[in-house]
Amino acid sequence: MGLIGLGKMGHNMRDRLQSGGHDIVGFDPHVASSNVDTLEQLISSLDAPRVVWIMVPHGSPTRDTVGALTELLEPGDLVIEGGNSRFTDDQLHAQYLAKRGIDYLDCGVSGGVWGRELGYALMVGGDAAVVERAMPLFRSLLPDEDLTKCFVHAGPVGAGHFAKMVHNGVEYGLMQAYAEGYELLSAQHLVTDVQGVLEAWTSGTVVRSWLLDLLVDALRTDPGLTDISGYVADSGEGRWTVEEAIAHSVPVPVISAALFARFSSQQADSPAMKAISALRNQFGGHAMQKVTL
Repeated sequence: MGLIGLGKMGHNMRDRLQSGGHDIVGFDPHVASSNVDTLEQLISSLDAPRVVWIMVPHGSPTRDTVGALTELLEPGDLVIEGGNSRFTDDQLHAQYLAKRGIDYLDCGVSGGVWGRELGYALMVGGDAAVVERAMPLFRSLLPDEDLTKCFVHAGPVGAGHFAKMVHNGVEYGLMQAYAEGYELLSAQHLVTDVQGVLEAWTSGTVVRSWLLDLLVDALRTDPGLTDISGYVADSGEGRWTVEEAIAHSVPVPVISAALFARFSSQQADSPAMKAISALRNQFGGHAMQKVTL
């Protein structure tokens, strides 16, 4: 199998697939551990029918890669897109490749940097026969447990990335709730062991989760999180989740609030908050804090 994109996640997936007995040829022009120097070399090194798995950033990088593969691959080959593309892009990719007789699957991958050791959860979109063809690869990436708990053929092309998009939207909300709980605990002087409280929640409670475990681990490493900036990027999936919720008239107040909280974190000095400060001064004579130059 060819694997395009050897970032941290791509590297870990290559290692896990190789441990599962698969021959993997990795290509990434930006890393020294690339097995080949060009995309053409990657394709020529694979026996037909080929399987090529893409793990590059969504948007233009993915679209350009699919376009290049369309010219290099042959009928009967298979492209699996495992990044975080928008599901509407998948449908275009599949149509484009199908004109050349090339199959396509979209695969939402969850597991982060821990996937190499623990395995990944996979959400796949595409034709059932094509999914079955790729199952040996999927099984090597999955945790060693019941497949129904970590793998789903979510539907036709686009369903896998739609499922991953919603997964990431839910993740936004969960992280925001834990973060707000942490801040409130930290604000109350009666609580003298905030980390201990959070750690006590990690077993036996209804709010225990892997994300909570990771927050506790982060606090062990950096109590008070003093070495971390409060700036939080949004990589696309949260926005898309809210956009799809609007399109389907589905209320998602928690996910929306979590997305907007990230926007707030990205503003060094919020224009909206400046306007509120000015209004409070105008109608009530409330003091405004001046900017120190």
